[in-house]
Amino acid sequence: MNSKWKLGSIIAGGVFLSLFLFRLAYGYAYGSRSSGVEAADNYRSFLGGENSFNKQNIASKKIRYENTGSAPKSVDQKYEKVATIESQSSDIEADEKKIRESINASGSVIQYENSSGLKQRKNRVVKLAVGVPPEKFDELVEQFKQIGKTLLLTIDKKDKTNEYKDLQAKKESLLKTRNSLNSLKSKGGRIDEFVTLENRILEIEDEIQKLGISLGEFDSENEFCTVLLTLYENKSSDEIGIFHRIKVALEWTIRYYLLLTFSLLFAALLIHYSFPLLEKIKDLVTKRIP
Repeated sequence: MNSKWKLGSIIAGGVFLSLFLFRLAYGYAYGSRSSGVEAADNYRSFLGGENSFNKQNIASKKIRYENTGSAPKSVDQKYEKVATIESQSSDIEADEKKIRESINASGSVIQYENSSGLKQRKNRVVKLAVGVPPEKFDELVEQFKQIGKTLLLTIDKKDKTNEYKDLQAKKESLLKTRNSLNSLKSKGGRIDEFVTLENRILEIEDEIQKLGISLGEFDSENEFCTVLLTLYENKSSDEIGIFHRIKVALEWTIRYYLLLTFSLLFAALLIHYSFPLLEKIKDLVTKRIP
């Protein structure tokens, strides 16, 4: 009995020590990275919240196509291209400076920026939304990838040609309607009818103005692609003390060791009581079958 108890204690102690060493080694290898991913989750969206970036940058390019028996033709494709980059930095001030220098050198424009966090806590976060000339887009994204440690990179491209054509068609329709209503003003009528007509013309003028703003985003003179960049400060793994690492590893080990122990105990009890129960059920079934 003593030998079995001793063997069980050695196995239990070995499992506990293995879990502890695993968690300690994991902390040294990936502790910095995990904190970065957590920060990225906290600061992921540019598109939500009170202070958010919601400008739509549109670019265009000519697409040539050929039909059988006719001369080649070209059409203007309108598109929206957005790169989302999330990076962590152990020297956020120097990396932010590099980013701004790259933006200026490429002729890009910062359209939105937000800074948060404290230097003392090393949890600063910088968000930038950058309007990039289409021909500089790929080059700038590559430069941003070299700054800090990139955790996330996505590039989305949406065709906006049909949307542009729909807006143009709607504007032309409203202009025709406005002209028709204006022509009615020269004809006689009651005062209330004249007031209603004027109100309707004002409503159409307002709609035309709004459409003009939307169509302005498609203006070829202001063509940009978009880069949404999140850069957050990451505490260097070298600055995390050994006692803190031991404390975290010990807490994790105790939690999962108890979880593993209770799981094994539950499985053992389930197996122990299941076999007699199955035997009784088998006997009852056997007795009932003639």
